[in-house]
Amino acid sequence: MNKKKLWLSGPYLFWAVCFIIIPLCMVIYYGITDKTGAFTLENVLSVSTPEHMKALGLSLLLSLISTILCLIFAYPLASILAGMNKNQHSFIVLIFILPMWMNFLLRTLAWQTLLEKTGVINNILTFFHLPSLEIINTPYAIVLGMVYNFLPFMVLPIYNALCKIDKNVINAARDLGANGIQTFFRIILPLSLPGVISGISMVFIPALTTFVISNILGGGKILLIGNVIEQEFTQASNWHVGSGLSLVLMVFILISMVVSAILDKDGEGSL
Repeated sequence: MNKKKLWLSGPYLFWAVCFIIIPLCMVIYYGITDKTGAFTLENVLSVSTPEHMKALGLSLLLSLISTILCLIFAYPLASILAGMNKNQHSFIVLIFILPMWMNFLLRTLAWQTLLEKTGVINNILTFFHLPSLEIINTPYAIVLGMVYNFLPFMVLPIYNALCKIDKNVINAARDLGANGIQTFFRIILPLSLPGVISGISMVFIPALTTFVISNILGGGKILLIGNVIEQEFTQASNWHVGSGLSLVLMVFILISMVVSAILDKDGEGSL
């Protein structure tokens, strides 16, 4: 049986080695060496330059704002879905995740078409003689794109955690005299916390590392750390600095994963 499982896992192991482990080793190698192949930490320490620190700080700020907004929007929606009967919430969840079946780039380009100065939204506002919306190529547009693209990754873990809560526990709290607010803060929120932690990780990490959204909705005028890394690889052809900055981002990713693992030891928030 063990040999059979090993054979069945063979394709995944091959895929993981070729497209995860080997590229990761290459990033680590380029990140800690210079052009001569000698060991150096200058690539990693280059994050301390004013330009890179500004990009990293803005990335952390926008990803944090996007994560908070996703949590604010996702928790009530997940609660509504969890409270519906099976037939209703299955259909609504399907509709909610349907946009995820579309390519990430196309969804972002669609928002560019909606938000640009001569886009759909401004044409409608002009038709009704209302002030135009000028948020394209601003941090607001980037946050909007992040929230739109990553909101499902916050909703689904929270929804999954809420569905696992035994209704009898909630009914018992109400029988003992707890009102709606007390029931939420003492029963529902603590039991759904693993889903919240998982959702925060699933939103914060891609929001921190994204460069497509800021390129399209920011017009290339707002540089996040992901844009800096992408430019180091594609435009400057400096794989060493790009890899060094990538290693810095990996630290933030590892910290997020460790915090998530500590707060969700049983994996109750996973999908």
